[in-house]
Amino acid sequence: MSRMHTARPAVRLDTSLELLLERAPATLSPRILATVVTTAGSTYRKPGARMLIMADGSYLGLLTGGCLEADLMLHAQEVLESGVPRAVEYDMRGPDDVLFGIGAGCEGAMRVLLEPAGAGSSAANALAAAGRATQAGQPTSLVSVHESTAVPLGTTLAGASLSSTLVNAAAQSLADGASRALDWEDGGRRSRAFVQVLAPPPHLLICGAGPDAQSVVSAACALGWRVSVVDHRPAYAQAANFRGAEVKLCDPALLSSAVVLEHCHAAVVMSHHLQSDAAYLRELAKAGAPAYVGLLGPEVRRGRLTQELGALAEQLALRLHGPVGIDIGAVTPEGIALAIVSQVHAWLAGRA
Repeated sequence: MSRMHTARPAVRLDTSLELLLERAPATLSPRILATVVTTAGSTYRKPGARMLIMADGSYLGLLTGGCLEADLMLHAQEVLESGVPRAVEYDMRGPDDVLFGIGAGCEGAMRVLLEPAGAGSSAANALAAAGRATQAGQPTSLVSVHESTAVPLGTTLAGASLSSTLVNAAAQSLADGASRALDWEDGGRRSRAFVQVLAPPPHLLICGAGPDAQSVVSAACALGWRVSVVDHRPAYAQAANFRGAEVKLCDPALLSSAVVLEHCHAAVVMSHHLQSDAAYLRELAKAGAPAYVGLLGPEVRRGRLTQELGALAEQLALRLHGPVGIDIGAVTPEGIALAIVSQVHAWLAGRA
């Protein structure tokens, strides 16, 4: 009997890193990487959030709801001209923000590290290496030094020409699976850094490549998730229909041979073909993974499939979500996709 994995996997729902890498101009023209390194109170984004600010004033990503970006542009331009990283602080708590600040009224504070991130820069190399690791399903870590007179400011991949203090902190953070703030002194000189652990982004498996699956894939890819799509019908298993996803022509009964199911965080079965769905569910049941399995279709169809599985149905009892999706009154393929991806997102985040 296969072991059932019902625990929620360690994934990272903040996929701003992957989205920046995907959407950044390929020319690697001069640009500034802005990283939130500390926060206090209520803030739009948390430590580790990033955005890219281009030399022409355009930008990718957001660190706030738009209330700080204009001011960040001014500081970014200075860093772009000097080539010297620096950190800027925003405190929007209390009346001082209205009188002397930018009037955001967000009741929070944040510190943002600004550094050059053009071609060949330490930041660009670190982000690219981290992106390769997470897209391969491997956790990694980044170290952002934002205050120091002894260590250069900036973002580097853990272990890349760092002091023993930073290397050890990064290794411990990776072992614990938790990011951390680091504050230390060397020779009476204070240094501060943010060590960010980057778990892999969610990997969603879609079993069935019908027209409605396209909207599910589009919604998941827009979140920066990894997506794999399988189908036994050559006319449906077309990569051109699923931009950003991996598409495989696969006999449902051979699913575990085509996809490493243990590397997937969630699966949605939606081939609209009863026997194919039964075969997909059978493979998912025997594999014991992933821990979330969504099934499209009404309760009566789920009942028929459960009967078809027989004793194997018990292997899915704690994992199966069907009908899949949050009830938002969806009636269009796009709305149904929103309901499905929302439920998967909520489950990954540990929400009821």
